Amino acid sequence: MKTNFILSASLAIHAAIVAHEADIESLDRAIGDGDHYINMKRGSEVAASLYNELLPLPADEVLNKIGMKLLSTIGGASGPLFASFFMSMAKVSKQNGSNTLLEIAAAFAAGVQAIMQRGKAQVGEKTMLDVLVPVSHQFTLLAAEGKSSTEIAHALKETANQGLESTRNLIATKGRAAGLGERAIGHLDAGAKSCQVMIHTVCDLVIKGANT
Repeated sequence: MKTNFILSASLAIHAAIVAHEADIESLDRAIGDGDHYINMKRGSEVAASLYNELLPLPADEVLNKIGMKLLSTIGGASGPLFASFFMSMAKVSKQNGSNTLLEIAAAFAAGVQAIMQRGKAQVGEKTMLDVLVPVSHQFTLLAAEGKSSTEIAHALKETANQGLESTRNLIATKGRAAGLGERAIGHLDAGAKSCQVMIHTVCDLVIKGANT
């Protein structure tokens, strides 16, 4: 995992979040509190704005600084969750390295675990974890099997799609949607949608890089 790739991903993620404004906002209006898109846009914009400042730094420091910045700039529940993700990724990357796909998968898994711990949530509760946890498991499995970065990227996009769709028929037990009970059934989770968009964006960068 290189600094250039992380920073290029931050620019691409911001553009993707903006491009999916209508999708994310409509999902959040249906069962959320209506501020998810605003927070995601603000967070991705802040991360992208750090490009020049972070360019000279090693990858683990880049991840940590992004996490710290998100903690101070994103409102709602998303700020602490995504900050924990990046800061945990940074810690594991510094300890174990992030040069191989298996090392990157381990850092990603640590970030997802940090979200679970911070949010006191797990798979099946109609949250972003319904996308992130399956993607993390698949990433680790495929990296351990020695699959190429392109093969993994294609697989993770499909896993993210499946995770997002799985939220449609779940009853929310976390966040504002938890108060809706069965009325939340039939709606996709906005946080899961944001994560699907971000995973697709990063995977597309990997695929593009491998084909150029």
